[in-house]
Amino acid sequence: MHACTESAELGLYTRPVYNLSREDSTNPLILVCEHASRYIPEALNNLGLDEAAAREHIAWDIGALQLAEQLSEQLGATLLSASYSRLLIDLNRPRHAPDSIPLQSEIYPIPGNRELDEATREYRRQTLFKPFHARLQMLIDERIAKGLPVRVVGVHSFTPVYYGQPRPLEVGVLFGQAQDYAQRLLDGLQAHPLKVAGNQPYKIDPLGDMTVPVHGDARGLEAVLIEVRNDLLRSPEAVSRWAGYLAPLL
Repeated sequence: MHACTESAELGLYTRPVYNLSREDSTNPLILVCEHASRYIPEALNNLGLDEAAAREHIAWDIGALQLAEQLSEQLGATLLSASYSRLLIDLNRPRHAPDSIPLQSEIYPIPGNRELDEATREYRRQTLFKPFHARLQMLIDERIAKGLPVRVVGVHSFTPVYYGQPRPLEVGVLFGQAQDYAQRLLDGLQAHPLKVAGNQPYKIDPLGDMTVPVHGDARGLEAVLIEVRNDLLRSPEAVSRWAGYLAPLL
């Protein structure tokens, strides 16, 4: 019997692990929203967080899914988005990374992750992480097999205040090897009155990130993450404005 079948969480993850839109699109762009959802099964009691904390940026990328959906609709592009909170397992970290199942996120301890046995950790990897990345790999493989070009773009948001420090940046383009593509995006964004930077507010870590290094750089594909400050995505009108900035560039 596989160790993960002994997990206390066995059977809790009943909703689909991901949502997939426009699977058959021939647009080169594959949009990925790894932190789309804050959903945690009720039986896990928000992993010990109060309701306010469980709605915060630590649980999901606020506004990122709405932005990704608008981009997908405007461009007719495939969108793969997560259905569970990043606090259960972070889909943009390698499966065995120290912060894959976080014990703390920014100033918030995550009590429900602090005493997990290995069976439960492996169950989350097998149930939540593995199917998402297998589906993304399959989408890419199918495009390549058809001779179609592929670009992978992760859609994220970031908190305007981190460890008490305000972040004036409004949008960042994070990249590893896709420097030319990233620079085109940065140049296009800088044509607007926006505070823009490359590899801010984070940098791609080849060993600590997943989407760009594994699905993009390792396969020789153009891949970037877009990071928009989440206080700029708090209304449908604001999301539409950002989709308008980004769609013509992607």
